[in-house]
Amino acid sequence: MANKPLEYKGHPLQRAGNIVYYGSMADKYVIMLQIMDTKKVKDLDVATKVSVQLQLTDPSVKSRDRIVKKSEKDGFWAAMDVASVWLDRALASK
Repeated sequence: MANKPLEYKGHPLQRAGNIVYYGSMADKYVIMLQIMDTKKVKDLDVATKVSVQLQLTDPSVKSRDRIVKKSEKDGFWAAMDVASVWLDRALASK
C-alpha cells in the first residue's frame, strides 16, 4: 500500500518538528500552525497553545509580507477549526 499523506477536510498536512503546514504549496494559500506550548498527558505531549497563520505561497513575496491573517488558539483542534475555515475561504476567493 502506498504511503498516502495525512489529510484533514481534503487538504494535506505536513509536519516538521513543532510546525504543521495545512494545505498545498501548489495553491495560492497555505496555513502554518506552530505549536508554541505543550503539556504532558500521560506520556503524550499535547499542544496547549498554537499559532495559526494564513500565508501566501508566492515565493516572490517577502516572507514577512506573506502572512495574511494570524491568530493564537488554545489546543490543536481549536487551531485546526480556524485553519480549515480560513483556508477554504481564502482558496474560494481566487
